[in-house]
Amino acid sequence: MRFLRNYLRFLAAVQLLPALESGEETLVGGQAVLEGVMMRSPHAWAIACRKPSGEVVTLSEPLERPSEKHKWMAWPIVRGVMTLGYAMTLGYRALRFSANVAIEDVMSTDHVATGVSPVPPKRSEAEQSQPPASSKEGREKAAAISGWLAAVNVIISIAFFIFMYKYIPLLAATELKKIDPALGGRIIFNLVDGVIRLGLFLLFIWGVSLWKDIRRVYEYHGAEHKTVFAFENGDPLTTTAVQKYPTFHPRCGTSFLMTVMLISIGFYMLVPFTTFWARFASRIALLPIIAGVSYEIIRFAAKHRGSLFALMTAPGLWLQRITTKPPSDEQAQCAITALDQAMSLEKERGGELVIA
Repeated sequence: MRFLRNYLRFLAAVQLLPALESGEETLVGGQAVLEGVMMRSPHAWAIACRKPSGEVVTLSEPLERPSEKHKWMAWPIVRGVMTLGYAMTLGYRALRFSANVAIEDVMSTDHVATGVSPVPPKRSEAEQSQPPASSKEGREKAAAISGWLAAVNVIISIAFFIFMYKYIPLLAATELKKIDPALGGRIIFNLVDGVIRLGLFLLFIWGVSLWKDIRRVYEYHGAEHKTVFAFENGDPLTTTAVQKYPTFHPRCGTSFLMTVMLISIGFYMLVPFTTFWARFASRIALLPIIAGVSYEIIRFAAKHRGSLFALMTAPGLWLQRITTKPPSDEQAQCAITALDQAMSLEKERGGELVIA
């Protein structure tokens, strides 16, 4: 039963992945995961998850910035698509790691303690990042199982997204047009389609927040935002300093998704197709362009807080009242631990940060 519950949490969290992560390869950002937080810097990432026993499991790895290898990936619009895809891939890895920690806790009584947990003084940092030999078998078994579940979940997630946010709104708008031909005009049709899509999105975001397990993910989301705010303002990364900041952040994935929802309405109005399947195909085909444009708007708004574009991102900040919740000190400490480890690895690699 606990195994099924953990998988359902993982399934729901993957559906929320775009709303939980912040993707920007030149800035510090992060993502809430199951009972933990992932933090990333331009050249490193780290994740800290708390087990029911109170122990914290951590993992940190270096990152390569795609735009440093391929200059064309830094072009406007293109950089948004590439960076967001990269961030989603990394975010999925972080979610899978946190699911493995939860599954291992169900399947084995062995405990893995790294990072902030006590370790023998003579162990090297590399050794500290590895689980004790007695727990390796349990971790490998958990990873193998979540790997199969992850593959299934990718298929489910893509199908759910297309069905919920592309097929259903378009079908509903088409049926309403049959009832009232006045709704068939290009502008009004796409407005109706957009309102339905936005309504379904808000309903899903709010509905899953009623689930206690997802509410805890939203609390870790708040911890991630508070910690990033403290870092950006040069404050010491302590729970006291972190907790004084708000849980709303302009570069949040929630703001990005809301911007995508609004921008897509305008894009779809430019599409001349009138048949159902042509419209459906165009909505899928335009996704990369809409995502790239939305990324540029969010990026600009984060650097120019008083601009018109910043006003466009305001609905996303309002929506964060649902997707972020005030965290406990223990949850904030997880975010601090993850950011500390990411920044430590960033400094080792000689990275340079650009603060928005």
